[in-house]
Amino acid sequence: MEEQSIKSLFSSAERQRKELESSWDSNTATYQQNLASAITTYDDCLKLAGRLSFFSPNETLEDLTSGDLQYLVINYRLAELILRTCTENRKSVIQKARDAYERYLSLLDHYEILSGPDKKSYQTYTEDPTSFSTVSITDPNARRNAKIANFKQEKELKKKIEFLEQNPAYLQNDDDAVRELHLANITLCTHNTFQQLESMNRELEVLAMAPPTPPAGPENLEQDYRERMGLRGTEDYSDRLDRRDMLSSSNTGPILSQGGKPLRPFTLLDNRQSLKDGVFRSGHNLPTMTIDEYLEEERARGGIIEGGGEASGRSPEPDEDNYEKADAETVKARAWDEYVEENPKGSGNTLNRG
Repeated sequence: MEEQSIKSLFSSAERQRKELESSWDSNTATYQQNLASAITTYDDCLKLAGRLSFFSPNETLEDLTSGDLQYLVINYRLAELILRTCTENRKSVIQKARDAYERYLSLLDHYEILSGPDKKSYQTYTEDPTSFSTVSITDPNARRNAKIANFKQEKELKKKIEFLEQNPAYLQNDDDAVRELHLANITLCTHNTFQQLESMNRELEVLAMAPPTPPAGPENLEQDYRERMGLRGTEDYSDRLDRRDMLSSSNTGPILSQGGKPLRPFTLLDNRQSLKDGVFRSGHNLPTMTIDEYLEEERARGGIIEGGGEASGRSPEPDEDNYEKADAETVKARAWDEYVEENPKGSGNTLNRG
């Protein structure tokens, strides 16, 4: 009757676990309630197995019946579910799961169920749990090969378990087949245990780099910030830029402290009138003159070169009433004619003459 009781309790726990695995809403309150219920059921199984002395230090693997082998994974199932718990104290969750995984491995080690590679991994873990890794950290090729081997092993174990579970006729009235199924499931759970132990170590490394959680309440937050920044007792300090005492027009205190620290915001201006003139101005620079005014200003400064183009080749029309200018042009033309007569074309080129 007692054996049937733990069998029924374990079946209930397994049913709750499978229902949770088929749900994707792990962050909902309903999921977390069902998760807590499943954890409690597995915990009750563990306590009942202890009271019934299912696992004795004087027993070996041969002493365990095929039906009792399934209870060896209770601690493993507990660790799995504990890791899904949503809480602010993630480190505490990881530690509880680690304890459950360690109890599971210790029980397997006692019954000498661990295979050669698993036993070596367990010894490596017990030597330094916090730095345990299933693959090489320094050698990328070895790490890749180990991950491929782990994936293949997990795939083969799942395929074997699936075949045994989908063929009840193979298990019926065959104690060896039932034993083979449970041992294959234990091997898969052991494989996943070492993967999870490594994953938790990596997660703890990330959590160690996270900033400390600020205390609750604005008063405690301000005090904690002052203490961390070494500002305890400095009443005139604040990291806020919108303090009303700073923006108030009635604040006529000093701008700088004796140590040179700004006590309130300020802007350097040439005079007070500049401050007043800039109150209602636009947010961008507006033009101060029209384009025509600008061109006139540049022309007066000599910054514009006029002429050129087609108009530069045109001779201005002579002014017939300007006799002085006409006489000057006549004198210039006569002087040029006399120069041409005195200096015929080519007379100045004496190079290469004999």
